Amino acid sequence: MTKLWGSRFAKGTDVLADQFSFSIAYDQNLAKYDVQVGIAHARMLGKCGIIPKQDAARLVSGLQKIASQIADGVFKFDPKAEDVHTNIQTALKGLIGPAADRLHTARSRNDLIALDMKLYCREEIKVIIGLIAQLQKAIVGFAGRHQDVIMPAYTHLQSAQVVLLAHHMLAYVEMLERDKGRLKAAVAHMDSMPLGSCALSGTSLPIDRDFVAKTLGFARPTANSMDSVSDRDFAVETLADVAILGMHCSRVAEDFILWGTSEFNFLDIDWSLCTGSSIMPHKKNPDVLELIRGETANLYSRLNEVLILMKGLPLTYNRDMQLDKPPLFESVDKIKVILKLLTKLFTGVKVKKQDIVRRIYDEGFFSVDVMEYLIKKGVSYRAAHDLVGTMIKGCVDQGKKIVDLTLGQLKAYSPYFEEDVKALLDPKISVESKKSFGSTNPKLVRQQIAKWKKLLD
Repeated sequence: MTKLWGSRFAKGTDVLADQFSFSIAYDQNLAKYDVQVGIAHARMLGKCGIIPKQDAARLVSGLQKIASQIADGVFKFDPKAEDVHTNIQTALKGLIGPAADRLHTARSRNDLIALDMKLYCREEIKVIIGLIAQLQKAIVGFAGRHQDVIMPAYTHLQSAQVVLLAHHMLAYVEMLERDKGRLKAAVAHMDSMPLGSCALSGTSLPIDRDFVAKTLGFARPTANSMDSVSDRDFAVETLADVAILGMHCSRVAEDFILWGTSEFNFLDIDWSLCTGSSIMPHKKNPDVLELIRGETANLYSRLNEVLILMKGLPLTYNRDMQLDKPPLFESVDKIKVILKLLTKLFTGVKVKKQDIVRRIYDEGFFSVDVMEYLIKKGVSYRAAHDLVGTMIKGCVDQGKKIVDLTLGQLKAYSPYFEEDVKALLDPKISVESKKSFGSTNPKLVRQQIAKWKKLLD
C-alpha cells in the first residue's frame, strides 16, 4: 500500500483505519490542480538550484504527461493509495524513476492541499459566475418579451400593488448580480499562494515563493506559514456565497411554483421541467423547482458542516480538515446544475396574460395611488392614509366600488377629491405614475432592460 510517510512506524496501519482515513475517493477531483502545482514547484526548485536542472526537467515532463492523461480521462487512480498527492507521486515515479523523489522537496501535503483547493475554488467560481450571467441573460430576455404585462405584486403573500412583470424579473437579475459580486470578492480574498509554508514553519531551503505565485497566477505568496496551512476561509466563503446564491435560486423557484398553481394561474411551466403523479393522471407537478428549493437546504447544511468542522481546531493543520472537500465539491456541483435548470425555465415558460389581467382590476391595488393623490394636494401622509382606509372600508361594508361613487360621495370622505381620482384606478395608469428611480415605471424598466442587455453582452 503506497504512502508518502511511514519510515518511523513499527508496523503498518490497520486496514479499517486506512479505509476510514483515505481521501482519494473525493480528492481526486483536485488531480489536475495538484499537477499544475507540481510543475510550477519543480521549475522553481530547478531555477533555485535546490535540485539538479535535469531532474527538474524530468519532473516537468512527467507531470505534463500525467496532466494530459487526467485531461483525457485515462489516468488511473489507485484506490489503495492514500490521497491524490500519493497517486500523482506514484504515477510520476513510474514514468521518470528516482527523479520523482525530488518533487516533494520544500513542500508538505499541508501547504499543497491548501493551494490545490484555492486553485479549484478560483476556477469553479469563474464557471459559476459565467452560469449566473447566462441565467441573467435568460431572465432579461424573458422580461424584454413581456414588457407590456402588468401583474399583482405581494407583501405577506397578500395582494399589494401592481407592477410590470418585467420589473419583477429584473429584481432577480439584481439579486444575481450581488451574487456575482460576492463570488468575485471571494476570488480576490484567496489571491495569495500558500506553497512553501511546508508543514507549518516554512523551510531553510532557498525557495522562490514569488516565482510559484506568479506562475500560478496569484498576486503574492501568503505572509504567515501557520495561517497558510490552517486557513480554510476561502472554502467557507465559497460555500457561503453559494448558499446565498442558492437562496436566491430558491426564491425564484418558489415564485414560479406559486404562479404555476391553478389558484394563481399566471404562467405555464414547460413540460420538460415537470413530472406527473403515479395515481392522479391529470397532475403536472413542478418537481424540478421544488427540488431546487429543497437542495438549497443542503447548500446551507454543507456550509454549516464546514463552519462547525473548523470552529474547534487549534493551529495549524488537523486531519479533520480533510473533510472540508465533500461539502465543497457537492455544493459547487449542485449550484451549477441549479443555474442551468433555471436558465432552461426562463427560456420555456409561457405567460398567461389574460388570466393575469383578470387579477389586476381589484381597487385595493390602487390605494397608495389614491393616497398620493391627496398628498399632492397638500394632505399629510397620516391624514391621507386614514382617509383612504376609511373610504375603502366604507365601500367594502356597503358592497360598493370607489369608481361607482358620485362626486358628492367622494367629497364626503375628503373635499380634495375630484372625479379625476377615478382615473387612478387603472393598472396602466398606476405603473406609469411611478416616477422614482428604480420603480416599475415602464420607461424606467425599458431603460433597465437595455442597460442589462448591454452589460451582459
